[in-house]
Amino acid sequence: MDDFTSVEKFDVHIHVNTVETTFMEQAKADNFKFLTIVDDRPFGLTMYEQQEIVDRHLKNFPALMDVATTFSVADWDTPEWLPNTLSYLDKQFAKGVRAVKVWKNIGMDLRDKNGAFVMLDDERLDPVFDHLAKNHIAVIGHNGEPRDCWLPLDSMTFSRGYYSEHPEYHMYLHPEYPSYQDQIDARDRMLAKHPDLAFIGAHLGSLEWSLDELAKRLDSYPNMLVDLSRMPYLQLHAKTDWEKTREFFINYQDRLVYGTDRGISDQQDTAAFKQGIHEGWLRDWKFYVTEEPITLRGHGELRGLHLPKGVVDKIYLKNAERWLTGKADS
Repeated sequence: MDDFTSVEKFDVHIHVNTVETTFMEQAKADNFKFLTIVDDRPFGLTMYEQQEIVDRHLKNFPALMDVATTFSVADWDTPEWLPNTLSYLDKQFAKGVRAVKVWKNIGMDLRDKNGAFVMLDDERLDPVFDHLAKNHIAVIGHNGEPRDCWLPLDSMTFSRGYYSEHPEYHMYLHPEYPSYQDQIDARDRMLAKHPDLAFIGAHLGSLEWSLDELAKRLDSYPNMLVDLSRMPYLQLHAKTDWEKTREFFINYQDRLVYGTDRGISDQQDTAAFKQGIHEGWLRDWKFYVTEEPITLRGHGELRGLHLPKGVVDKIYLKNAERWLTGKADS
């Protein structure tokens, strides 16, 4: 635990949606660099407003942060969509953007002119992925939701409260939408078509429920990494089978990157916010580097993984730096 501040670290899944610099101050204090991600969400700030904010921060904190941009699908099914998308992306890369986020609106919201859902392996997306691979630009993919989203409330592991309050997003209630397996299969087919694409599956690649299923994908797609941003699932794996979970981290130490999916918005209590950021990062560090007891809400106590130093250095820094070059398997 004493090494936390001295070790250089990288959080690959941050959403900075404010011009305030409180988060940057805490990242510096805790020796963190980070990737801030722009996405094409239908709520909150638009992707262009998000991009404007992170562009400003990138100018002021170039040594502290990298940026993942995204692209709009507002003019999908028009002849202008592809050239406009490639032109927009090239302009972002010229500013120093290092990656592209593909959000869950592809697969769960976007429909073509015939009313069919557009999935990630749609051939109309192939030129975009080919362009990114050719230019060594990495992709971060949030495809689908946790498997809990397609289960009854009483069968869920951690998401029961969210989906009980937001039934419109509870896919179990909407069988007319693509299934969980549809989302995973489309992602896998896309990766098979684009083997040179450096790809990171957000949220454990939406395979948070099974280390075995996740291992199968990492074995099948050499340029795929996953971020570790669904911590409760990882801790539940550790509680259920500590040795298997630790072995997974050691076996796939080159394919895992630390991330939290923390959203940064305007803060009223700066001191409390900075403390919360620091304590969250510290709790995760405790899980990875020690065997100290950890309480998982609703599931009792477990112990940390106490990973070897070399493994910690990879998941907290080296893998992210390698992936952001667009050469995940090098």
